Parts: sequence; structure tokens; C-alpha cells
Amino acid sequence: MPRKAQMNRLSASTVASKRRAGKYHDGGGLHLKVQINTSGSITKSWLFRFYRGGREVWMGLGAIYDVSLADARAKARKCRDLLGEGKNPLLERNRDRMEARLAEARSVTFEDCAEAFLASHEAGWRNDKHRGQWRNTLETYAYPVIGKLPVAEIDVALVRRILDPIWYTKTETATRVRQRVEKVLDYASASQYRAGENPARWQGNLKELLPAAAKLKKVRNHPALPYAQIHSFVNVLRDQEGTAARALEFTILTAARTNEVIGARWSEIDFENALWTIPGDRMKAGKSHTVPLPPRGIAILKYLNDQDPKWVFPGLKDGNPLSNMAMLTLLKRMKRTELTVHGFRSTFRDWAAESTTYPAEVCEMALAHRISDTAEAAYRRGDLLEKRRRLMRDWQRFIETAPGTKSRVTSEGSSRRKQSHAASVKT
Repeated sequence: MPRKAQMNRLSASTVASKRRAGKYHDGGGLHLKVQINTSGSITKSWLFRFYRGGREVWMGLGAIYDVSLADARAKARKCRDLLGEGKNPLLERNRDRMEARLAEARSVTFEDCAEAFLASHEAGWRNDKHRGQWRNTLETYAYPVIGKLPVAEIDVALVRRILDPIWYTKTETATRVRQRVEKVLDYASASQYRAGENPARWQGNLKELLPAAAKLKKVRNHPALPYAQIHSFVNVLRDQEGTAARALEFTILTAARTNEVIGARWSEIDFENALWTIPGDRMKAGKSHTVPLPPRGIAILKYLNDQDPKWVFPGLKDGNPLSNMAMLTLLKRMKRTELTVHGFRSTFRDWAAESTTYPAEVCEMALAHRISDTAEAAYRRGDLLEKRRRLMRDWQRFIETAPGTKSRVTSEGSSRRKQSHAASVKT
């Protein structure tokens, strides 16, 4: 232990007056370090010097603006006490800081991490609906179980408490909940709020505890009209007045999704080439999609061309497109409550599969479904657009042909019909 005469050599005024670069010993291993920067400014900080394993070690105790002379002496005293106990002050401080960080991590809840994850990722998501779905599933299923718990303590048992009540009854929803919880926990690990394996991971984890969703999920497609009935349905539809009726017929003719149709703008329509190009930010897959328009589709557009300068299918309020419920309301008014607008995509797909010989990839791309990159590349190199144009014209021809009347199908060979009705395509 240093002698008393060697201690407390500096005073507060001395510390303030030092202007020459160097180290000034206060005693007991405590030093004031004065440093002149390249800009000419002076910085002062506290250092504690000790020896470990025969080597000199300098340990920073903080700048004089944050640590007073009295505080620096107290820190140096603590370091000397640790040395007296045979401990390394630097390692002990690092251990204390790590424990403090762990304590902080234990105070970060799952909900804190989820909100931080959403804040950092929402801007990159395509639409408000996707953002809303993320937040709603977490708020409905995850937060009530683990929202207020430390994210560091979430384990497989807690994840099971979220999933078990809905895994067998709401399998698709449960799958999305699991995936979203997994991403939040990955974010927590990357932020060093938790350590170890992700308890929401499927492979090698929950896969061994829960049956695969594909084996449980009962496919519940949107109610679809059998394609043999499409002619009579559209005949009745053409007698209906209003924009919603024209929008529904256009939806059927193009096999498009509701939001794609009601959001259609005149700037997307190429009358000269009979094409409708939907930008990627309005497509489910995030990629632009070009729809070859059959003659009846062009006729509908020309009929509506002077109704609104922006929207192809304008709504009741000026400057707004048609409501996303307008076509469903029309079906109710037609007393066809068993149908949905989306179901007509299945009607189209069933007809294409059972009554034509167009390749499956052409039919899937007409629906803007993703197909393998290899197949898509091959078809884009060929005459895909012309094949799809013929497909949509054949679809209009089928719609306008009464049952029992032979209709010409200009597909990749002779038309084929099957007696059995295939299962509806998933969309």
C-alpha cells in the first residue's frame, strides 16, 4: 500500500490548470492524462496504472468532465482493493459492464423487440395491409402470452402456449404467427437481447413437436362458379347497371384480383396494343404484370373512358376508386351470395385446365402466379404474351358461347374436356 505522503498530490485547481501534455501522478496508481489534439484543443482524463503478470497496465477511469478528482480517487481506491484481493480491476470492470448489459436485456420485453423490429422493417414492406397483418397477428396471439415477458426468457414452452390453441383450428394463421415470432426473436438475438437457439424455429425444433401445417390444413378455396355456368351468369351480369357490374365483368374477363381491378388507372391502359400493365407496387408478388385485353375488355374500357380522368372504375366519391366491397355487394344484389369475386379466378383456372391444352405455366402466369424462374425465363424468351393473348380471347369466346354450342379453342392443339371437375386452384 502506498505511503500516505505519496497520495493526493493533485488538487482541483492544479487539474484545471494543467496545459502541457503528459501524465501527472496523484498517488496510489492514479494519474491525470493531458493530451493536446491536432486541432490544438486539450483533453484530460483519468488513468489507473497497475501491474499484472509483470506487465504494466493502464486502465481508463473517465474524462475529467465526467469524473471529478474525488470520484477518480474513489475509483482508484476500489481498483487497489481488487488488486489486494488478487483480482484484475480491468477484467472485473468488464464483467460488471457485461452483467449490466445482461440486466438491461432482461428488462427488454418481447413486445419491446417486436415494436422495434416493426419500426425498422415496416418502411420496406409493400403495402399498409401487410403492415397491418403483421401487427394484428402479434397483438392478437403473441402479446397476450409473451408480450410483457423478457425476450431473453422466451423458450419453446412459451411459443407452444401461443401456437397450441390455434395450430389445429387456424393452421394458416398459426403458421404466420410462428414465422413472425421467429423473426422478432432473430432480431432480439442480433440486438444481443437474448442468446441461444430460436425457440420458434421450425426445422429441428417445432417440427418435432407439431404436425406439419400441410397435413392439417383443410383447403378452403374461395367459392367458385363452375365454368359450365359462366355463360348464363355473365348474361345476367350484363343486364346489371353501374360501374360495379362493369368492373366485375372486367375482373372475370381478365382473371384479375379485386384490388388490381379497382385500383386500375388509365395510365396503365395501352389501347393501341390492347394491354393493361399493372405496376409491381399493386401486385401481390411485387412484380409488374401485363394483361392482354380481349375485345370485350377493351369495349368495357371505352364505355367508361370519359367517367373519371384517373380511375378506370371510379367510386361514388369524387377522386376515389370503386370500393373493394362494391362487387361483392353486387353479387348479393344478384342473390349470388354463395360466390366471391376472387372465386372467378378459380373458375378461369378450372376452365383452362379442363377445356384447353394451354401449358400450365401460361395459365399460371395469366393469373400472375409465381412459377419457377427457369420456366418463366423460357416462356419470356418465346411468344408468351401472344399465347396469353390467345388464352384470354378463348376465355371470352367460352364465356359468350351458350352451353351445348361448339366453341373454337385456339390453344396449342385440339381442345380437351374431362368428365371430372378438378380441384379449384389455390390463389
